[in-house]
Order: sequence, then C-alpha cells, then structure tokens
Amino acid sequence: MDRLNDIVSEFASLAWGLPLLILLIGGGLYLLIRSRLLPFIYFGHAINVLRGKYDDPNDPGEISHFQALSTALSSTIGMGNIAGVAVAISIGGPGAVFWMWVSAFIGMATKFFTSTLAVMYRGKDSNGELQGGPMYVIMEGLGKRWKFLAVLFSFCGMVGALPVFNANQLIQAIGDILLVPNGIRVNDTTNLMIGGVLVVLTAMVILGGLKRIGKIASRMVPSMVLLYFILVLIILFVNASEVPKYLKMIFTDAFSAKNYLGDEFLGGMVGGLILLGIRRGAFSNEAGIGTAPMAHGAAKTKEPVREGLVAMLGPFIDTIVVCTLTALSILVTGVWQTSNDNGVSLTASAFEKAIPIYGSYLLLLCVAVFSLSSLFSFSYYGSKCLSFLFGAHNKKYYNYIYVVSILLGAATPLSMMINLVDGAFALMAIPTMISTLILAPKVLQEFKAYVERINLTSRRNS
Repeated sequence: MDRLNDIVSEFASLAWGLPLLILLIGGGLYLLIRSRLLPFIYFGHAINVLRGKYDDPNDPGEISHFQALSTALSSTIGMGNIAGVAVAISIGGPGAVFWMWVSAFIGMATKFFTSTLAVMYRGKDSNGELQGGPMYVIMEGLGKRWKFLAVLFSFCGMVGALPVFNANQLIQAIGDILLVPNGIRVNDTTNLMIGGVLVVLTAMVILGGLKRIGKIASRMVPSMVLLYFILVLIILFVNASEVPKYLKMIFTDAFSAKNYLGDEFLGGMVGGLILLGIRRGAFSNEAGIGTAPMAHGAAKTKEPVREGLVAMLGPFIDTIVVCTLTALSILVTGVWQTSNDNGVSLTASAFEKAIPIYGSYLLLLCVAVFSLSSLFSFSYYGSKCLSFLFGAHNKKYYNYIYVVSILLGAATPLSMMINLVDGAFALMAIPTMISTLILAPKVLQEFKAYVERINLTSRRNS
C-alpha cells in the first residue's frame, strides 16, 4: 500500500507541474484580459438569471439555471471547502488562502467561457439526447480530428469523478465526531458499515438520473450553505479579536511563505505555496477542469451566455465565500498550530473549540449533506463521460462501479485519495483549457450579440 501511495503521489506531482500551472492560470488570465472583465460587469445580470427572471420552460435542456448551478455547486461545495481548505492550511499556513482566492477570481472568467461553450456546442449522445460538456464542445466546436482530446477528458473524468475522497472524508468525520467521542471503536469493519449505508443512499438518488439529482441538490445545498455560514459567523464572533490579525496574515504570508511546510517549486518556498493554493483552489471550485460545464450544459436555455454568467457565480460562492469562512474558522481558533489533525478533522477541532458540545455535531450535519450532494453530482459527471466513450445505453454500469467504489474510499488512506483525484483532475484540465482557448473568440462574439439583444429588448420594454 505504501508503494502504491508513492506511485499515485508521483503521478499527481507530475500532472500538476509547471505546464499545467501555466495552462490553468495563464489561460485563465488570458480569458480574463481578452474579455475585458465583461462577465464581471454583468454580475448583477447573472443574479437575475439565477433568480429565474429569464426562464422559459420551452427552452432546450433538462434543468433550470438554478438547478444547474446547484448541481455544479453540490460537487464543489463539499469536502474541497471543508477538508481541502484544512489540508491547504495545515501544509501552507494562512498564505495558502490568498492563492486560493487568486485561482477563484481567474476561475470565474474560465468558468464563464467553459460553460458558455457547453451550451453553444451541445451535441447528441448515442440515444439522440442533447448533452453538454467539454467532450461535446471538442467534437462539435473543433471537429473529429480533435477527438483524442475528448477521449482523454472522458477517460480521466470517469476516474476523477469516483467518490473515493468524499466517501473517505465523510466516514472519517462520522468516526472522529460521532463514534469515537461516544466510546464506539472505529476500525475497518465500522468504516465499511458506514460505507454500505452511503452506497444505499447514493444509489437511491443517482439511479433516478439528472432531474432527481438537480431537484435534490437545489433543496439541500442552499440550506446547508446558510447553516454553515451562520456557524462560522458564530466562530468569528467568539474570536473577533483574532480576525484582523489573520486577515492580514493571509496577505503577508502569501509572499513570505513563513508557515509553508511543503516542497519547493520553481526553486523556492513561495513557488510551492502558490502551487499548493492553486491546486486546492482548483480542487475546490473546479474552474478549468471541465466538470461544471457538464451540469451547466444541461440547463434549459437558448442563450449560452446566460448560463456562462450563472456558472461564473460558482467559484465566487465556492471559494471566495465558503472556503474563506472555513479558513478563518481554522485560523482564528488556533487549531492549525496546536492540532495534529488534518482534513475534515482539523475543521472539526475548530468548531468544537469555538462551539463546545454542539459545534462538531453541527459541522457533521453540514459535512454529511455536502458530501452526499457531491456524491450525487459526481456520479452524473462520470456517467456522462462513460456515455460518450461507450454509448448512453451503458451509462448505468458506471453507476454500479461508482457506488461500489464508495467502499474503496472507506478503506484507503486520505493522501492516496487526494492524489488520485488531483492527478485525474489535472489531466481533465488539458483538453478543457485547450478547447476553451481555441474557441474563446466564438464566446466573445456570442457575448457581444447577447448584450445587443438584451439592450434592444430593454429599450422596447421601456
């Protein structure tokens, strides 16, 4: 197992090397500058689209704008925000948060482009049903000679979507927060028993298809984000005197890397810290990876730009809001310096210290809902990838593999799970970003035409 763990770690390190860093961050900066920040200017318009102001039930697609964003967020607001942020701080200290912010702002532009393309270039699966996602963007927008990129994305998508990390951390949270404090011994048997329950719950939802996933996610995610928001505000209120200190440290430590404990990158500790923050940011908001466009590509709309603007809100909600809340709760309570915990256990220590007795249990409720919603969404992504490669009639087989792999997550080390998913995500980003950069001018043309249409409509109504 140790040897396998080393191999997977080496794979993730190679995948997340300098070339991918340039592609994700450099490509995202190019999209940000090329669009002249226009998507950000229409932030308010994106909120109106999300509220349903422009919904038309006769538009092509399967789910509403709100359900599409909820489905995408249900996969990003989860362990990436609670466990992933804790991992980033335990290795990188407060400075890692700054570079997660940088990746999120750049990621907002990236998600606008990738999700707009997912609607512009929807294709049909083997059943003749309309589908969206990077593999269809590549086939419909770039042509069959680029199919190798679509195949690469789909294959890596099947691996990256496996629920091993979410299942691993949810089971760890249940053990550390619920079982051990109540005198119940945690071992492989109890982990597999909890994994079995997760298998049943997940199967009940994902076998119902995207509409059931979107419906459940749109109910679960907003309420848990609100609860999590309230809990962290309580923690910050209790430790109010520490908040200014750590907000300052997020900026100063980002360029000094005084608390960074990881490997050097580009010859320095700051380089290693930047890479850590970007990796954890990408794992959290998935901008440029290509997962969210598969959900947004299924939205009911005939205006691709509208869905791109809605998708742009994802990294803001996910990383700028939720990840920052998690980071501050860990920092102001001081557990990042006094505890040997990692992942979700470190976040639980912060909640328990600030809100004795009830804090860790309320966190467990949020973790359970976030993790389950992530399990539901990733199953949809993986089944879409398998459908593209082997035909839509075979997608049910992915769901069978998916639920069984939950048990694998219950019995494997955290580091191996993070590296496996990180490596697959890195390889998914290559076809996603290449196709997006090539087709970016098409998005800008569509954006210009859309703005002219909505301005014309507003003049007619006035």
